Amino acid sequence: MKNPSSVVLFFFLFMTAILFSYHLCPAEEALPAATKPPSSFSSVEERRLLTKMQEAQANATEEQKGLPMREKELKTLTEEVDKKLGEINQKLEELQAMQKNIKVLLTQKDAEELKRTKELAKIYEKMAPDKAAFALANMDERLATNLLANMKAKSAAKILNILDRKKTSELSTTFSTVK
Repeated sequence: MKNPSSVVLFFFLFMTAILFSYHLCPAEEALPAATKPPSSFSSVEERRLLTKMQEAQANATEEQKGLPMREKELKTLTEEVDKKLGEINQKLEELQAMQKNIKVLLTQKDAEELKRTKELAKIYEKMAPDKAAFALANMDERLATNLLANMKAKSAAKILNILDRKKTSELSTTFSTVK
């Protein structure tokens, strides 16, 4: 009889070859009769190795059966993620378009406010200085400052001379910090 370790090694290599060839074939095909393991074993070690290899083969078969389902799930998830990314990109583009539109509208609003402030400044400039000073004294400080800024210096000076010192000081301070 041969050396027991060489028999185990031969058996192990034989079973590895069978397992390797099995993985090259579809999972549903049965092993050919010539490659079936022997029914009698010369040692407990051979039986243990055969059992482990059969378990590994069964596990590999089960994993192989689950692969198509996992691939399908992965493909479905990928499609869902791509769809969501497309929706997000579309929303982002819409928001960017809205942002541009808002900027345009704000620019138009600022231009219209400036135009109206200049027109109102001309009106206050033509008023009597005491009446204009009374109106500016009771007005929002920012608006009053903008009106004075859009008047001729001579008219603005006449109005500021009529206002009380505190209000003149406040308007002057605001005027000097206008942006």
